[in-house]
Amino acid sequence: MPEEIPKAVITDLDGTLTDERRRLNTRAVDTVRLLVDAGIPVIFASGNTLCSLTILCKMIGTDGTVICENGGLYRLGFNGEAHILGDIGLCRSAFHHLEEHFGEQGIELELYSPEYRFADVAFARTVDPAEVKSALAGFDVRVLDTGFAIHLQSHAISKGTAFRCVARDLGLDVSDFLAVGDSHNDKEMLRIAGIGIAVANCSDDVREAADLVTKEEYGDGFIEAVKAVFPSLS
Repeated sequence: MPEEIPKAVITDLDGTLTDERRRLNTRAVDTVRLLVDAGIPVIFASGNTLCSLTILCKMIGTDGTVICENGGLYRLGFNGEAHILGDIGLCRSAFHHLEEHFGEQGIELELYSPEYRFADVAFARTVDPAEVKSALAGFDVRVLDTGFAIHLQSHAISKGTAFRCVARDLGLDVSDFLAVGDSHNDKEMLRIAGIGIAVANCSDDVREAADLVTKEEYGDGFIEAVKAVFPSLS
């Protein structure tokens, strides 16, 4: 645990602020609002699209600073420029290869929101992620299995790389943040934050990346993490 209280919080959404059915944990939302009302910025970092996160930020009450598409895109505030870090062309080429690969088996892949994605490609988990990785061995892309979808992302891009950009643009360091997450795509973010906490529903490799693991799962784990780091918050 750091000696100084973090200046900001960065958190995953699915599996971290939700329950196992992807429904927002309303108590976790209340905790986000407590942080914001106390002057502590809260940044959402997700595999979701910018338009989805914009709606969530408005309804939950953050300032609109987000990391989207697993680090492929970030924005400061609702009116900020969308900075695209990922290579959508490379990801689309890899996906077309997958369509051919699985098409030979009679399997049709289901894309998620392609018209709203600018940095990565996301599709339904109807195929084995391990086979996806094997089929794309010749492509310079990362295959991310979030438990909710399979994502193709530029190899050098992650939530962690976008996190460094956001911290810099906010005039902060990543060490000034509490990071909370649960999935493989959160590992880099958890490692580089001042303190990284994984909620209890995480996998073993995520546990190894975190400084602490909560006793509670999902959104209740997020609440536990925040209370541990901000004991005066009520």
